[in-house]
Amino acid sequence: MNLWLRLFWYFITAWRRPTIAMPDGVSQLSFRVLPTDLDTSAHMNNGRYLALMDLGRLDILVSTGLLRAALRHKWTPVATAIKIRFRRELRLFQRFHILTRIVAWDEQTVVMEQQFIMSGGTRDGQLAAQALFKGGLYDRAAKRFVPIATLMRETGQDGESPAPSPEVAAFLKADDEMKRAAQRRVD
Repeated sequence: MNLWLRLFWYFITAWRRPTIAMPDGVSQLSFRVLPTDLDTSAHMNNGRYLALMDLGRLDILVSTGLLRAALRHKWTPVATAIKIRFRRELRLFQRFHILTRIVAWDEQTVVMEQQFIMSGGTRDGQLAAQALFKGGLYDRAAKRFVPIATLMRETGQDGESPAPSPEVAAFLKADDEMKRAAQRRVD
């Protein structure tokens, strides 16, 4: 239930958030670990990280103006791959930020880096978790991902993808290998 409340709160406060310039802008959202975020080990549940990451990506859509285009064209966000690395636990009432930024793209999908940064206390500024996300906006009518060039035009942007860092290249390679393995199983 608290994810719905966080989503509702996000939309109430979204008008105050700064515009994010694509592709270099960074989204920053602030949260606190709530009792409903905890697992039996009394730290934030692994699945909760993924759910909160959705809000960071939503902020990119809203703050770049892509959400308006997505609603107008009936495009829907789709995740195709996520890799997360946990470094430090987030405990009850710990404040943290989620930083989200686009780090690379190809013709149809983007790769975003998302970081959970502790806020306050003795661990202020420390990395709690880091994730790489691959996905895009999907056009259900056309049954395909919307080309990134189209998304760039919708936001008045233009540019080439930065060269993938070694970790992004490894993430993309692993995703490609998993996709091929799944296709071999179906064939």
